[in-house]
Amino acid sequence: MQFRPIISAMRRNKVGAILIAVQMAITLAILCNALFIIQQRVAASKRPSGADEANVVVLDNQWVGSPPDQLARQQADLAALRSLPGVQDAFATNTVPLTDSGSSTGVSLHPDQKSATASAALYFGDEHAIAALGLKLIAGRNFNSDEVVDKIGYNDLKPPASIIITKGLAEKLYPGANAVGQSIYDQVLKGQVPIVGVVDRLQVPWVSVAGFGGGFSDNSIIQPFRFLSPYPILYVMHVQPGQAATVIQSAPKKLFELSRARIIGKTRPMTLLRTEIYKDDKGLAVILAVVCAALLAVTAFGIVGLTSYWVAQRRRQIGIRRALGATRNAIIQYFQTENLLIAGAGAAIGVALAVSVNLWMVSAFAMQRLNTGYTLIGAVVVMLLGQAAVLWPALKAASIPPALATRAA
Repeated sequence: MQFRPIISAMRRNKVGAILIAVQMAITLAILCNALFIIQQRVAASKRPSGADEANVVVLDNQWVGSPPDQLARQQADLAALRSLPGVQDAFATNTVPLTDSGSSTGVSLHPDQKSATASAALYFGDEHAIAALGLKLIAGRNFNSDEVVDKIGYNDLKPPASIIITKGLAEKLYPGANAVGQSIYDQVLKGQVPIVGVVDRLQVPWVSVAGFGGGFSDNSIIQPFRFLSPYPILYVMHVQPGQAATVIQSAPKKLFELSRARIIGKTRPMTLLRTEIYKDDKGLAVILAVVCAALLAVTAFGIVGLTSYWVAQRRRQIGIRRALGATRNAIIQYFQTENLLIAGAGAAIGVALAVSVNLWMVSAFAMQRLNTGYTLIGAVVVMLLGQAAVLWPALKAASIPPALATRAA
């Protein structure tokens, strides 16, 4: 295939060629970034929290007023929940993963540090917390009962006797070393706190942080507190496989038997927490997928329309080439090569535009840098789309009889 006649023809129709190239570039830029965002959202929605989500039930409990015997009531509630058929363990806490609500703190190793070594989410729990959430203890030990103390609200700043941290946080604080037996410096409490255990994973409550990285998503600390508060407290139950629905029905009834002076909010499995918290992300992924499909369709129809217009304009030239012996395949290859050159130029511009758009989103929305693989895949998709779209006009051009084309001229 000789490129000089093709380039010469494109110069005579440069407006149409530029329009197709620009359309392909814009489509490629949007397609790459949209697919990258979709991949991030889908990956975030599948990210493991560390808990045995399929067998963990979360119940919101709030007392009416401020009963002076709240600790005794809470302990009675937990004993009743643990006695329910199908419940393996239970504890009370301030938050769980996938809620977008919780507390965090800066973690340092020494009091003279100017800035924290890492940030971490705070979970409150007793010696039942690991079992109730279904966490995996990979080093050290669980809390002893004498280490667990009462914490009345968030303003009660008593120091914990010990802490359990996640593997992700341990690797940041003590890379290549065993964190058990080490200690951290609590910036708020102004004291050293020993690390007695390490769990494999416990995702922070905030899914936006967990989804887009930044080195914080797996940084969690469990402090040995019996959390008491006038605000809602979460009762977390680890149930036997297949018993979640039964426990969801029986747990509120059991608690109301003990006391009606309470408000029980939602009682739901952690799997439902995941569905609810990622609902908007999945919706965005669907919208972006529809936008990508629409852009590809518009681009394809644009190529078909402009190429068909060029075929109508060049009926005489096509007829002459056919009369001089050009085969149908030669005519088809001509238009496909012409489109390939235009698509290649559009893809090159589109890659640069996609990277530029991504850099702007990184600075404006703290997103991750675009993987170059997405630009290459997008370029291939756009060029294949161009070849598929030009096929019908090319077949139409190849079917023009030489004599009919000459008379039409």
